[in-house]
Amino acid sequence: MADSAGRSGPGPALDPDTLRRFAAGDESAFSAVYRRYSRPMFTVALQIVGRPELAADAVQQAFVQAWRAAPSYAAESEIAPWLFTITRRAAIDAWRKERRHAVVDPPGGLSDPATDGPSLENLWEAWQIRKALDELPVDEREVVRLAYVEGLTHSETADRLGIPIGTVKSRTYRAHRRLSELLAHLASYNNERGR
Repeated sequence: MADSAGRSGPGPALDPDTLRRFAAGDESAFSAVYRRYSRPMFTVALQIVGRPELAADAVQQAFVQAWRAAPSYAAESEIAPWLFTITRRAAIDAWRKERRHAVVDPPGGLSDPATDGPSLENLWEAWQIRKALDELPVDEREVVRLAYVEGLTHSETADRLGIPIGTVKSRTYRAHRRLSELLAHLASYNNERGR
């Protein structure tokens, strides 16, 4: 989580003046935000989409959205959650678009999936979700990954893992219950932001 100077994890802190200038649309402040947050945003996007080139496209789209939405950023609040939320949405949109094209296009003929313009608030949420997923037992994490990253059904997951479908369902239930507890703070955060 970011500190009062807009810092999140290792890296130079962004001073309150830079954050105010970012919200006002100052290009040099935007560059400072990019230098500070592009790598953590890439990490979050990569965890969602699984491919570096797609993650890079998602981060690029996220920064486009951040630039457009800069006037809506409250400069006195932490910038990392706002940016991470936008990045998460960009990555999910990119992943969904790629999945749609994968169904229509032949393998190897995928078009660029990162042309949607999602907002930047998703990165922090994606980071929180990734941390929560890392806390799940390996067997539960795997069924969640197969369902939400690869888009497999319970039956397909059971076939892939060589386990009964009932085991997939019980692992999925336990994983959702744990994730709900681990991510309860996101619901509060989204309610505070009116989402």
